[in-house]
Formats: sequence, structure tokens, C-alpha cells
Amino acid sequence: MNKKIKSRQADSRRKFLRNTSVAAAGYFIVPRHVLGRGYIAPSDKLNIAGIGAGGKGGGDLKNFSQSPKVNTVALCDVDDRRSAESRKRFPKARYYKDFREMLEKEKNNIDACSISTPDNTHAVATMAAMQLGKHVYTQKPLTHDIYEARMLTEAAKRYKVITQMGNQGGSGDGVRRMKELVDAGLIGEVHTVHTWTNRPVWPQGLPTPTGKFDVPKELDWNLWIGPAKMIDYNPAYLPGKWRGWYAFGTGSLGDMACHIMDPVYRILPIDYPSDFECSVTGNWAGMWDEGNFADSFPTSCIIRLTYPRKDGKGVIKVNWMDGGLLPARPDELLPGEPMGNWDGGVIFEGTKGKVMCDCYGANPRLLPTRLMKEATLPPETIERVPGGEDGHYLQWVNACIDGYSKGKTSSPFEYAGPFAESILIGNLAIRSWWLKNPSLKDWDDKYLGRKKLLWDAKNMKVTNFDEANQFVRREYRNGWSLGV
Repeated sequence: MNKKIKSRQADSRRKFLRNTSVAAAGYFIVPRHVLGRGYIAPSDKLNIAGIGAGGKGGGDLKNFSQSPKVNTVALCDVDDRRSAESRKRFPKARYYKDFREMLEKEKNNIDACSISTPDNTHAVATMAAMQLGKHVYTQKPLTHDIYEARMLTEAAKRYKVITQMGNQGGSGDGVRRMKELVDAGLIGEVHTVHTWTNRPVWPQGLPTPTGKFDVPKELDWNLWIGPAKMIDYNPAYLPGKWRGWYAFGTGSLGDMACHIMDPVYRILPIDYPSDFECSVTGNWAGMWDEGNFADSFPTSCIIRLTYPRKDGKGVIKVNWMDGGLLPARPDELLPGEPMGNWDGGVIFEGTKGKVMCDCYGANPRLLPTRLMKEATLPPETIERVPGGEDGHYLQWVNACIDGYSKGKTSSPFEYAGPFAESILIGNLAIRSWWLKNPSLKDWDDKYLGRKKLLWDAKNMKVTNFDEANQFVRREYRNGWSLGV
């Protein structure tokens, strides 16, 4: 069946049910006021399926269920241990191991999908759901690869579905207040941004795991691997520790940049970087023996990106630091004042001053902080999301019910996709850092990718180091496809 036809059929499911129910009921229709105040008809509810029902996925489903407009009708998880709590919470939801089987069997029963798997599987699951006309809520960083992010962005528009990336800070009051401060001209034109986080809090900078282990009976290892190259099961990868391995995760950037860098992309007139570079913490395996742990993200790194301003007024330099690395402490901060919060922060440097916020864009304040009392601050002009960060989930639920033409979310894929691309460009730089020269002559030409890389955003391509382009789009294992 034509994909467009299937999409239209899926989008009109609730309307069809509502109309046929009226026709069938005839004079037996009961007015809603008779059913009781606050009653929500089944046809007015959003039927959700969870792809990834344990860990963060379980938390997401719990948050969606806070709305009386939500029915959780199906669950999918490759690990029965991780999904146990969700299965207990939603006992009527049908349970699957393979999301492809679930979508095929439940496509006429669901309206929307929550996708919270390891990063490796985000794109294939999200695309499969959208191609059936299902609205999607996909955890950050949206995708594993730059190419996947571009494809999901285009698909969301093509299939006309409501989308939301799971960076809840994007719905917070903090980032909106920070934008009001910047737009009011209180710090002048922004030219430099510093962002940082304490992550990783999971192991990174490690040699590839070895050893032979039995796969737990509750785990479908083949499905957990997903589109990645098949390797032997090892407890070093899960739960949660997959973030530190290139095959499955996207490191500290993937975990935290969608939270911490959201103010950068939401407030400033930038799109894609024109160039970028990195510096990476090394691990010495022995005297003058630089460890090259090619499968694991480093323990810490610095990413430097240059963004042309969309208004043509020069460029903005954006710096990322993780693993406990910090930018220089602003002179405007008193010795005992916190810089950001325990999980990271952002500093905008402008021609007239500076503004700082915590992780999630929270608690924005001018520097020095006494200006928050002394300066004339702008009024609140940007509409707030009810519930702020906590309202991120219900915002998507309500948008799905309102429909594609009316429903609005804070991080639709038209925003989240390009944002994710910029973040994943940082990982492209990190992976290029370790590319060795096969015809090594001396130390100076040992590594070829340790330089400024020039980026052609339209074509998703590094123009001055072709070897780096292997990290733009990975090859899927047989049996897996993005469907485009």
C-alpha cells in the first residue's frame, strides 16, 4: 500500500472511530454530561506504544500516563528485566520484544510512539513509526548519526506527524527568560559561548571489552544490538554503560548537549557550523605508548565550533567541554559564587556583558549577578509552557490530540534535527582525532584528523579531510534499514 495512503488512514483513525460510533449508536448516544464531569471518551484519548519500556523509557511512559487523555496500549523492550516495572504499571498493554513486530500488529491500535532505546536504534524505530503515520516522542540526542538526523527531519514534514525530542529543558521557563534578556540587548551582540558538563558518569576511555559471557535469558541480544555490527554479549555495555561506546551511544555530547546547549540554538541566530575542531584527553598504555581505544569515547574533550550568524553579522564561537573540564571563571563572578550548577552550565559573552545559566537553561542571570537586582529587566513576553520542564511530556500529548496543523511542541524535529546534527558533528571531530596515518613516518604525521575541519552543511560533508566522512553515516547490519 502506498505510504501516503497509509499515513492518511492512520491520521484519520480517531475521526473514523468517532463517526462510526455515532452511526452505530443511533439514538443510544449518551450525552457527555450524563457520563460525569471530566469524563473523556475513548475516541478522544491518545493511544501510545512504548519502544523501550525500561529505564528512561519507563520514566517517559509514566510521565505520559499522568494525562487522563493517554492510553498506554503496547510496550516493547528487548530486556524483560528492565521492562518489568512498566509491565506492572500498564498490565493491559500488550508486550513485545521486537518493535517491528509491534508496529505491524498494533498499527491500527496506536496513535503515537515513545522511543527510548540506546541511541543506536533511535532512528530506525522513529522512522518506522512515522512511516505508519504515528506521532513520535524520541529521546535525545534524536539519532546516532548526522545522516539519520537529517532524514528524520525531512520525514516528520513528509508524514505530517507531531514530533518532540526528549530535551525537557527546551520547555522550561529558564531558556525563555534567558532569550528575553538577550533579545533586550542587555549583553549586546553575542560573540562567544561556553558550555560544559560533568559527564561522563559512566566508564569511557576504555579498551574494547573481552571475554565470553552467557546472554541473560531475559535479554534478546540480537535485538539489543539493532543496526550495529554484531559482537558478543558483554555486561560492560549495559545497562546504561552503552553511552560510552561508539557502536551504541553518542557519549557525553549525546547525553547532555541537548540539555545544556539548547539555549545556544534556541536563542542565537545560528544554524550549522562552518568549521570545528577538538582536543581529546589521551590515555597512555605505557611509556610513550599512546593508547588508542578506538571503540570508546574519551574521558573528556573540548569541541570548538564556528557558526556564521544568519543575520550576516559575523560569526559566533561555541565551545563545549566535558568530563570535568571547565572554561575560565568569569571575572564578574565572586569567588564563592557557583558557575552554572553541579551538572553543567552555559555562558554567553556579548559586546556589552555576559549572561549565565545552569543545565537545562535554568536560572539565567546577568553577570555580575547583582545586576539581576540593579538592572532594568525586560518583561516576560515569550509564552511559557504549562508546567515548564515537567510540561514537556503533556505538551506533546496535547499537540498529538490537536493534530498536525494545530499542535505545537518545544522541540519538533524541524528544530531538534538540525540541533542534533550540530551536536553529532562534535562526535565526528572526536572520532577523526584518532584516525592514524597508515604510512606513518614520524610523530608529527601519526594522526591525520587533528586539525580544523571544514563543514559543508548542505551536503553533510567535511571538505578538507575525506576520511572523516565515514562517520557521517554508518552502515547498518543486514536486516536493518532506515526505510528511505
